[in-house]
Amino acid sequence: MARKILITGASSGIGKALAFEMATRGYDVGLAARRTDELEKIKNDIKKESPERGVAVRKLDVTDYGDVPAAVTDVADDLGGLDIVFVNAGIGLGEAVGKGQFEKSLRTIQTNLAGAMATIDASAAYFLEKGSGHIVGVASVAAFRGMPRSASYSASKAGLAIYLEALRAETHGKNIDITVLYPGYIDTPLNNMLKNRPFLITVEKGAAIIAKLIEKKATSSTVPVFPWNIIGRLLKILPTGVIAKM
Repeated sequence: MARKILITGASSGIGKALAFEMATRGYDVGLAARRTDELEKIKNDIKKESPERGVAVRKLDVTDYGDVPAAVTDVADDLGGLDIVFVNAGIGLGEAVGKGQFEKSLRTIQTNLAGAMATIDASAAYFLEKGSGHIVGVASVAAFRGMPRSASYSASKAGLAIYLEALRAETHGKNIDITVLYPGYIDTPLNNMLKNRPFLITVEKGAAIIAKLIEKKATSSTVPVFPWNIIGRLLKILPTGVIAKM
């Protein structure tokens, strides 16, 4: 029987690419995002490439926190169960602190942290009842150090990573795996407006790496592993003056 994965933020970027990657690996996929028109296109394209795969579509805004548990249940019902939830929905608005842009900061926290927490909470409830499961959260290398003009984004991703670490301890011995991923620059609409994207990789390559890490049930990893596993350590110890120039 095919394993089944729910992907949030599946209408573009990493989520979209991972949907195709997991389908080619024999997984049935649940696609959740706000733009159902895009999800339907992705579903049709997956069915063309992998007609034997089950594909479920569910409209979901992760900031509609009360709807998140229903979305997890609906996709599980449509696919005949879930084995993995890929918590990926997120935004990056690039606001500066103290410049009258707090509304952007709030939206970032509501989506990237509170929305992710709502998704994780609902997924944990489902897997605890089922007796097994795997939750994968997408943090960022920005979680390693607060970056200028990305304060709320960095905070949201650091918070997500810590939340997942706490959940790993809470579910220890309960047959639920927790994976925290820290992507570097992957070519997606989230960052394609930036002038400088060091060590950039394609979204297809990023999805392939992520799929391998999911199947290995990695505890945590940068994406790609090298050079970001080294850069991540350096970010924590670089002088503030160096960080300020980034």
